[in-house]
Amino acid sequence: MYLHDLFSLDGWRALVTGGSSGIGYVMAEAIGRAGAEVVLVARREPELETATQRLAGHGVKASWISADMGSRDDVARVCAAAGEIDILVNDAANNIRKPMAELDLDDYDQTIAVNLTAPYLLGQHHGPRMAARGWGRIINLGSQQTISAFGNSGVYGAAKAAIAGLTRSQAEAWSKHGVCVNTIVPGFVLTPLTEPAQAIPGRIEELAARHMSGRNGLPEDFAGAAVFLASNASAFITGQILYVDGGFSVH
Repeated sequence: MYLHDLFSLDGWRALVTGGSSGIGYVMAEAIGRAGAEVVLVARREPELETATQRLAGHGVKASWISADMGSRDDVARVCAAAGEIDILVNDAANNIRKPMAELDLDDYDQTIAVNLTAPYLLGQHHGPRMAARGWGRIINLGSQQTISAFGNSGVYGAAKAAIAGLTRSQAEAWSKHGVCVNTIVPGFVLTPLTEPAQAIPGRIEELAARHMSGRNGLPEDFAGAAVFLASNASAFITGQILYVDGGFSVH
């Protein structure tokens, strides 16, 4: 019962963007298996169906909403359709990897929309509602680019740096009402988002060696952090960056 009281998410509802694959899916599964009902958001319906069925296989009550987090109209539709949410996980991302001088305004608009504007809008909708109920959790996903330049960071780097600032502002606004807001910064994780970098010969090995753990990250490495930051165990942790990066950022 001691661990149950610390980490149980029974009775809560979680919204996880980018929840059909990669880190987002693992976090959704972990939060669901800890007791929460889960609403997945992503663009592709077949992947959402598959992810929801996998969650059901673990006994998780789950549903999904197909939406493009780069569209403000879609974000508004998600806010309306999702209903009351206690745990918000902002994992949806895109990363246009071009040299800085080759980025155009469309690249800028797409990157900011998905990586910064969507988390802001979802927070603006759900944060005050969590605060009014006296409990809530917002988990924003950052990047090594949140704290340093890394491999054509470009606009993605600017957006992920801003995520840390958004987290602090949200924490300042709502923590006194029981809403904890934190950022997770991964290391280099083998997910669909990083496939362009993985395709560069020798890159995977080079990055693995840079981690103090001696390996690249896997989506499964984020299950524990998700439950911790979503639960009562983290009730006095807010406005912070949690590095789940195998020591990558320490060098």
